[in-house]
Amino acid sequence: MRFSVGLKDGLPIGLGYFAVSFSFGIAGAKFLSWPLVTFISMTNLTSAGQFAGLQIMANASGTLIEMAIASFFINLRYSLMAISLSQNVAPSFTTAKRLLLSTGITDEIYALAMAQKEKVTARYFLGLMVLPYLGWSCGTLCGSICGEVLPSVVTNALGVALYGMFIAIVVPQMKVSRPVFVACLIAIVLSFCFKFLPVLNSVSVGFAIIICAVVASLVCALIFPVKAEEGSR
Repeated sequence: MRFSVGLKDGLPIGLGYFAVSFSFGIAGAKFLSWPLVTFISMTNLTSAGQFAGLQIMANASGTLIEMAIASFFINLRYSLMAISLSQNVAPSFTTAKRLLLSTGITDEIYALAMAQKEKVTARYFLGLMVLPYLGWSCGTLCGSICGEVLPSVVTNALGVALYGMFIAIVVPQMKVSRPVFVACLIAIVLSFCFKFLPVLNSVSVGFAIIICAVVASLVCALIFPVKAEEGSR
């Protein structure tokens, strides 16, 4: 599989990432300089993890430990994707190449790579991740610069796109997947508890995010266990 084929397959993902990361750049520019916001996206490729980290950083009581734990649990699925994808790569895809290119694994890139009928080569996977990486980094750069230049009324309006992005990602999955629906419902209820209950509202935003995500995941894992034949490829 050639590099050019991966480049072509990754183009739609790159365009989508540009739009999403533009919102991230605008949100980050409210309290970080544009080089720092761009650097975050250049060294990460995880929308949910970055937005969660940004929320923790925006909170005055947020700590590095909270950010590390939240990012670990939010991005843990990428480790499982990497293990699954390793069963579908060509023999020439050496360990060194796997370690280097594993940073480009995202939900969309993983789905495209796994959908290939042939074994995935390092050249194809590199081509597949180039445009999504550039789209994510360049979108953040443009969004952060606009966030510093445009009037606050405009940036606040554009910041609403962030919530639209989460709705667009979560709602379709909630409609077709009962476990996702239940997990989201549990997380929403817990979020309200951490926001309004007298004792729980003293918990920092970072640990509240961690607890909501872990509890919702554990409950749904117990209620909706994946059978061995369903989880195997």
